[in-house]
Amino acid sequence: MALAKRDEGKKVNSDINVTPMVDVMLVLLIIFMVITPMLQKGHSVELAKTNNPEQMPDADKEDAILIAITRDNKIYLNNDQMGADQLGDKVRDRLANKTDKRVYVKADARAKYGTVVAVVDNVRSAGVDQLGLLTEQKRPLAEQQPGKAAAGGE
Repeated sequence: MALAKRDEGKKVNSDINVTPMVDVMLVLLIIFMVITPMLQKGHSVELAKTNNPEQMPDADKEDAILIAITRDNKIYLNNDQMGADQLGDKVRDRLANKTDKRVYVKADARAKYGTVVAVVDNVRSAGVDQLGLLTEQKRPLAEQQPGKAAAGGE
């Protein structure tokens, strides 16, 4: 009588299956791509457009003091709504322990000029060294009107 030999050990698969890991990573990538635009700091305003804006990368920092003026002339210091008269004291309190006394103002293009001036005056009276007015880059005329060719010959 012969002994039966079993070949179960040869059927073991030792390859790493990366498909589940790739599936999870793609789902995470999609989630982060959807969530990231919603993490905008402060209130959304339609900024004034200029030809040559100066880059202000410090305005996106976590500890930056950002004042937003909306279309309906509401004033927000980071996420707190307040009046122009309260703004000076609040800014002074936030600048008390900072060495960099810089404040950024982003005003809606349709906000009243008097509101923006009142905010700038109150911020300056609070002891701000530098005040940055945030704007957007104007797009070239060809990009603004899709379907129309730019001026020039062929």
